[in-house]
Amino acid sequence: MLKRVLIANRGEIALRVLRACRELGIETVAAYSQADAEALPVQLATQSVCIGPARAADSYLNENALLSAALATGCDSLHPGYGFLSENADFADACRENGITFIGPSGDSIRRAGSKSAARELMRVAGVPVTPGSDGPVNSVEDALAAAERVGYPVLLKASAGGGGRGIRRCDSADTLPDAYAAARAEAKACFGNDEMYLEKLVLEPRHIEFQILADRQGHVIHLGDRDCSIQRRNQKLIEEAPARCLTPALRAKMGDAAVRAAQAVHYEGAGTVEFLLDADGTHFYFMEMNTRIQVEHGITELVTGVDLVRQQLRIASGLPLDMGQEDVTLTGHAIECRINAEDPAADFRPCPGRVEFLHFPGGPGVRVDSALYNGCTLLPYYDSLAAKVMVHAPTRLEAIRRMRRCLEEFALEGFPTNAELSYEVLFHPAFVRGSCTTAFLDRSLPELLDFSRLQNGRLRMECR
Repeated sequence: MLKRVLIANRGEIALRVLRACRELGIETVAAYSQADAEALPVQLATQSVCIGPARAADSYLNENALLSAALATGCDSLHPGYGFLSENADFADACRENGITFIGPSGDSIRRAGSKSAARELMRVAGVPVTPGSDGPVNSVEDALAAAERVGYPVLLKASAGGGGRGIRRCDSADTLPDAYAAARAEAKACFGNDEMYLEKLVLEPRHIEFQILADRQGHVIHLGDRDCSIQRRNQKLIEEAPARCLTPALRAKMGDAAVRAAQAVHYEGAGTVEFLLDADGTHFYFMEMNTRIQVEHGITELVTGVDLVRQQLRIASGLPLDMGQEDVTLTGHAIECRINAEDPAADFRPCPGRVEFLHFPGGPGVRVDSALYNGCTLLPYYDSLAAKVMVHAPTRLEAIRRMRRCLEEFALEGFPTNAELSYEVLFHPAFVRGSCTTAFLDRSLPELLDFSRLQNGRLRMECR
């Protein structure tokens, strides 16, 4: 096994990795910015090292600082978490060139999957369904207009190096495409340092279904079932559940097989996610992208499979083969995750970081909360607004919904606004209870959901409907 891991991230994912390492007897070094000096992972790690000022570009995105920290503290490996440099192929290569095991896929695999336009072609060759779109990147407005005319409107302009809903614009006509192309390129350049774009046909009213995969160095690839991530705003996920209620056993098997083929096509190693769009009829699915890292929502897969995904990452990075086969993977019960973000839904989801004046997390059977917050700490304005991930597991989907409602009634965070009330309202919406929500649900239903919250004067309802 690995001996000492540099955790090149912060917040709840840094804490999640730290805990998995401690249970395996692996020493941890927490890399932190000056602003994160009092962060919980910094306090709990075997050792901590400051890597720069608060600004992410000067700390968590500073490749030289992270590599120097790993070498100076005698780390034999580095876990990138999610976000920041987790899908940076050059950084993965630099780690290995300096004798540090990058806990994730190779730089070549990241490049194959990371360029969304190139990945589409790989998937097509591998027999994985892809949406109609451009043949490779669109390097000009004229290229984009020609591709859109060929596949038909509406279309999506998407950043080849994108993720997290950034660098995406919808176009319903040729008149709107030039401005959308310019805006998407500018956002992609600012977020990813790469403004390459591609275009694809917009699948109307789809469900967003993703499959968790594991792959070892020996060439074994398995999937650990699916997650439904359709409750999202502006391509940012809010509520996820596993497994997806809309999948039949036959369709689940077919999509799982496609996810495995996708991982094999990029010669994958480690934990990753293959994301699909399922059409409104629930019969046709299309490859959307592959995330070459641990996902924010990995916890609900752990709850329904009993598999510790970070532990598996550490085992694979140590050169060990998978300790399970596809036939060993079973999905038990149902799990739901609500992302609690420091943002104000009534003010166009404006980020609202601040000091935690009082904090109480829910508990009880089948409840898990991943968070690095504690009473008196500050959720900083320099990074992501994620405050906590509340997860529940129960024998049935309806029981899981009821358990999550109870958890959000118990959840208390004073000091800044969160989206907890909005998530609570979603859990009562008939469309969610029926399991019929598509990716358009939240944007369409937001005024209605916010009205319910306002009627309660900012307080969560304590009765059950």
